[in-house]
Amino acid sequence: MRLHVEKDIFTDAVGWVARTIPHRPAVPVLAGMKIVADAEGNVSLGSRDSDITSHADIEADVLEPGEILVNGKLLADICRALPAQPIDFSTDGNKVDIECGSAHFSMKVMTMDDYAELHDMPPVAGTVDGAQWQEAVQQVTIAASNDDTLPMLVSVCIEIHGESILLMATDRYRLAVKEISWKPVDPEISVRILVRATRLLDIAKALGSAGPVDISLNDVQTPTLIGFAAAGRQNTVQLIDGDYPQVLSLFPEEVAGSAVMDRAELSEAIKRARLVVEKNSAVRLAFSEGELVLDAGQGDAAQASEALQATVEGKDITMAFNPVFLQEGLAVMNEDLVRLAYTQESKPAVLTEQDEKGTVDESFRLLLMPIRTYGSR
Repeated sequence: MRLHVEKDIFTDAVGWVARTIPHRPAVPVLAGMKIVADAEGNVSLGSRDSDITSHADIEADVLEPGEILVNGKLLADICRALPAQPIDFSTDGNKVDIECGSAHFSMKVMTMDDYAELHDMPPVAGTVDGAQWQEAVQQVTIAASNDDTLPMLVSVCIEIHGESILLMATDRYRLAVKEISWKPVDPEISVRILVRATRLLDIAKALGSAGPVDISLNDVQTPTLIGFAAAGRQNTVQLIDGDYPQVLSLFPEEVAGSAVMDRAELSEAIKRARLVVEKNSAVRLAFSEGELVLDAGQGDAAQASEALQATVEGKDITMAFNPVFLQEGLAVMNEDLVRLAYTQESKPAVLTEQDEKGTVDESFRLLLMPIRTYGSR
């Protein structure tokens, strides 16, 4: 193989594909990146882990076609360090030579005997706006669990019904739900799938700025594989098998009251309160007419208290929440105002966005379980 390629184009593609390569591969061959160059000037780069594959296509001056497997993360590190000049990439026996300006590197070629082929991209099921998709995934994945022993809770449940996509994630203490629209190939499509949250977030961030994203499923009835593609880059991910709980029933049908607050002010107040919050402790939010009083700490330990302006409707109430969950929820919202709707001190509350005209946007909802504190009912 011999090819001549622009440094930025090659470096971006190699870096993007290398993201999939595990830091500690279960088997040595998973450290490899497969590079295939054909006589028409097409260069394909691919990598894989146990449940995900990445694929990128670029164009180059291919002087000799061929295919090789090399250490992907090392190649990515080398490419980032090269000067801003075109790259000459060639194989010589069991070595790869990389020349760029005055810089020269050589790498050992890996054997492809045990390297499994990358998954073919499944048929396209529909297209979604990349930026909207990225935002939706970022909002929902904050509520996914990090406990790998619970496959359901480390997943995002994606429900597709016609032109609507509903994303859900929960760690049992909070539940995030986001609804967006897309353009399905089949307007009657109806499917419910589970995707590992960390994989979904990584892919959404990588493809979100590339424009429209094609979402693919290998079977719209009982899919086992989902694919995402944009701007010549593709990912396929194995789905998690299982029945996700019917979590939407957790949202209260009626509320006893609500409070509307400035999102930035509330976030900053929680940040200050966390200075005196011990691990696994809560911040207390006391709502009364026109005011929210935020308290943290108790007993002989350090304490904090701060009053914020709030538009409160309904009964006065004091609730306690995990401050990290509150901050993470506020961080993924966009409007200047947020609305916290509640029923009782011990029942879940729902955080949503509200615009300056008073319109509540329920396309993203974050349900938060309150924490029982001393004196709570």
